[in-house]
Amino acid sequence: MLNRLSRLIWRSVAVVFLVVVAVVLLGRFVNPPTTAYMFGESRRLGGIERQWVPMDMIAPVMARSVVAAEDANFCLHWGFDVAAIRLAIAQGSNRGASTLSQQTVKNVYLWHGRSWLRKAMEAGITPVLEAIWPKRRILEVYLNVAEFDEGVFGVRAAAQHYFGVAPDAITAQQAAQLAAVLPAPQTRSALRPTAFLQKRAAQIRSGAATIEADGRSDCFES
Repeated sequence: MLNRLSRLIWRSVAVVFLVVVAVVLLGRFVNPPTTAYMFGESRRLGGIERQWVPMDMIAPVMARSVVAAEDANFCLHWGFDVAAIRLAIAQGSNRGASTLSQQTVKNVYLWHGRSWLRKAMEAGITPVLEAIWPKRRILEVYLNVAEFDEGVFGVRAAAQHYFGVAPDAITAQQAAQLAAVLPAPQTRSALRPTAFLQKRAAQIRSGAATIEADGRSDCFES
């Protein structure tokens, strides 16, 4: 009886793993049409702003700014930034511990919230994503599903919404201001930045230049 139960459990685990691998593999080549959060916001707001744009049509400084703001060691880790996690634990906060890979998994495949179930699923899927997707693809998808204002998703919609420009025409300052709103897009505005947001944007602009100079942007720039 126990052997039969054990075989059933392992088979179930294997099936779940294969399904996750298949779904993530599909996502390497097929752009997600929507996400659970986008769907919910679209129903709540009566529609959202969003248009997909490929990575080669996004200003490189925009990509570097998001990495500088959210995950400066993006090119150096395998999905989890251990140093950032340790620092967050020491400071009693999880802010800054979630990598772009983890955020992409949450945004595309899971749901928003702080439940242990979601965090466990995120931790399980993130290494699979890192193994199958190139870093450039992870960042491309993130830039197209991240929320930059209430109901405004993706860098193309954000660039038009805030500055009336195409994503390949975003300046370094505009990129820094857009990246600065990402932790709280519904309460921050790239168009009307507070003193705090202006300071944060200046830090991001400097950080974007730093990761370009020291090679920490090499994995997604080609």
